[in-house]
Order: sequence, then structure tokens, then C-alpha cells
Amino acid sequence: MSGPLLTPDERLSRALVRTVPDSVTERLSDLGNVPVAVPVLVLAMAYSVRRSRAWAPALTAGLAMALVPAVIVPLKEWTARPGPLEPWAAGYFPSGHTATSAAAYIGAALLVSPYARRPWPMALALLLTAATATGLILRGWHWPVDVLASCFLCALLLVPVAHAVRRAAGPRARPGTRSP
Repeated sequence: MSGPLLTPDERLSRALVRTVPDSVTERLSDLGNVPVAVPVLVLAMAYSVRRSRAWAPALTAGLAMALVPAVIVPLKEWTARPGPLEPWAAGYFPSGHTATSAAAYIGAALLVSPYARRPWPMALALLLTAATATGLILRGWHWPVDVLASCFLCALLLVPVAHAVRRAAGPRARPGTRSP
């Protein structure tokens, strides 16, 4: 493997791996597991539909989550990047756990934010996604670039969700307008 980010990525990883007890980093990494993250999104989808009576935002968020493996798995196979602690294994780029946590938690925050009227849903979503990514890096299960790539990919997947939420909220969501 080669590239301009490879050497700094490896140096940063070597400096960080196992600097925090495994029991902590494993719990943080687990936030990106499908059985943990996806139910959060499903609950937010149900809440959004119940509050807005609009299905498009929830279905768009569900589609974004469904696209995560469709995007991540082929990239893992194509790049075949080895892991920090397992140089003989391949398929670490990009991080599936980070992508799952980003799509689920940020997607959920986008769906519930119009009803929270405070920034806490997105702040919590970003914190959970960052905690997952940090746990994966500190545990040595992913390189820093693996998790960054997943965040960028999920940002692209979540743009339609944000658009659908804004469109469903109508004029109330636009700055300078009053809600009925």
C-alpha cells in the first residue's frame, strides 16, 4: 500500500493504540454495532412519522442506513487494507462500525431535531459517532483514515435525509418564517 496519508496515518495509530484500557475502547467501539445503532434510528423513524405524518424523511433515513453496507463492503474488498493489529488480514478501509454509527445516530438526530427545538440531538449523535470512531482507533481495530473516510461517506449519504426533513417541515423550518 502507498499514498500520501499512509505514513502519518500509521504514525498516529502507533501513538494512540492501546493508550486507553481495552475494556473502555471495546465499549466505545460497540456503539457502532448494528444491534446497538440501528434500533436508535428505527425509533427515530417511528417518532418522526408519528409527529410529522410524513414518510419521506424516515424512509430516506432508512435507505441511507441500508446503503451503508452497499457502499462500505465493496470499498473494503477493493482496497483490501490490512488492520493496525492484523497486518495479515484485509478489509479495514473504510470502517463499517463508524459508518453504521454515523448513519444511524446522525440520521436519527436529523429526524428528531425539528421537534427538539434544541441542538442536543445532533450534539449527542456527533458525540456517539466520535466515541465509536475513537474507540476503534484506540483499540487498534481501525486506522484513523478508515474512520475519517466513513464519516465523509456517510455525510454524503445523509444529505438527502437532511433535505427530506427540511422539505417535510415546510416553511416552519426556514429561517425568518413563523410557525403556525
